[in-house]
Amino acid sequence: MTTSPAPTAFSAYVAEHHAQGRLVVQPRMGFGTIPRMRDGLRAVAGARADTVATLTLDSYTRVGDHAAADLALRDGHDLNGYPLVLHGAADTRDMVAEAVGTRVPVQVRHGSAQPLKIFRTLLDAGLDATEGGPVSYCLPYSRVPLAKAVEAWAECCEILAPGPGDGRPGHLESFAGCMLGQLCPPSLTVALSVLEGLFFRQHGLRSISLSYAQQVHAGQDLEAIRALRRLVGEFLPGLDTHIVVYTFMGLFPSTPEGAAAISRDSVELAMSAGAHRLIVKTAVESSRIPTVAENVEALELAAEHAARFGQQAARVARTEHRDENGEYDEYGADSETYLEARALIDAVRGLRHDIGDALVTAFRTGVLDLPYCLHPDNAGRTRTAFTPEGRLTWADTGRMPLPPRSARTAPRAGGSAELLRMLGENQRRYDRRPAPPVLR
Repeated sequence: MTTSPAPTAFSAYVAEHHAQGRLVVQPRMGFGTIPRMRDGLRAVAGARADTVATLTLDSYTRVGDHAAADLALRDGHDLNGYPLVLHGAADTRDMVAEAVGTRVPVQVRHGSAQPLKIFRTLLDAGLDATEGGPVSYCLPYSRVPLAKAVEAWAECCEILAPGPGDGRPGHLESFAGCMLGQLCPPSLTVALSVLEGLFFRQHGLRSISLSYAQQVHAGQDLEAIRALRRLVGEFLPGLDTHIVVYTFMGLFPSTPEGAAAISRDSVELAMSAGAHRLIVKTAVESSRIPTVAENVEALELAAEHAARFGQQAARVARTEHRDENGEYDEYGADSETYLEARALIDAVRGLRHDIGDALVTAFRTGVLDLPYCLHPDNAGRTRTAFTPEGRLTWADTGRMPLPPRSARTAPRAGGSAELLRMLGENQRRYDRRPAPPVLR
């Protein structure tokens, strides 16, 4: 076996590029065999962009069925990701060293509610970054009881915190900003991101990132990320933190023009909001799994647009955000998203001293309640709707401690037809939207 140099420390790499005004872009890419995964990593590292490479794991590994992953590969079937535990730490370490060396960091993305074997393997492989969370990788994706997921993630955080044993601390990204795509109003996803960050800190992590997924209203998205940054400063001071934006996670536009437009908008959102990192999507997301070449093309287009847009975004930010005294204020006045998220965070923290216990209690009592989430530990009383301006808001807040809405401002929840309409809103809107002018 080859001697593997240590990968670049994840958070240090991202911070360095952000300090230079450069947006780091990242795919969600994984392949079942080592040769294909090696080629994918190498292509991402060689892209004309400031990239982070990704090992996205397969569905069998996410649920701990490593024997099924092995059988599928032996029978010549494709997997929808990289079976990290099956391939093992030594071969993964060598693959990463050969593909990217120390040029770019690698993050493991997995989707598991009980990821202990995944965490142990990635650390043994010399990797220092992964993502997920006790709520964000339990309620939307599994039937694992939330209390069991919280217990598993506490142990995972504690073994990740020291890093792979060479002096680099581990880095963990909360996936809570992407809960249920566009169906979850941003105040709840922002609150959950901060709460998972508090959970990470409680269990030893000192380097974390908080996520936010592009939704249906650009102004509301920008408001939400500013609220998230402000709350991170208030609740997670002294940690190494950064914000990661996701290109829209719901039904993706089906035309090349629509896919390009929503991708450009996600770049502009990330740059305008001061995010450090962007998870991109490709032009073929609505129909099939993208190839390596399509992933690289998406990375390079995002980086190109970020470079064109960056200086303009900085100028706009400095002129838009002034307080009554003319001083620069990047957060502006208290927004609806900030106030609602703050109310939820305070309510959960008041339930129990231990953040994990508080999260379990919050979902059991309806203090936190994800709309349209069918997990048994979710109350399922909340519903959402679009305002006439196109913002995503609450139609029914269930038992969550949010300010009551007047009959004038609270839209009514619709039935299944309205839910389907909401799910397809961005797909329809972008597929029929004229292409924007190219920035010069």
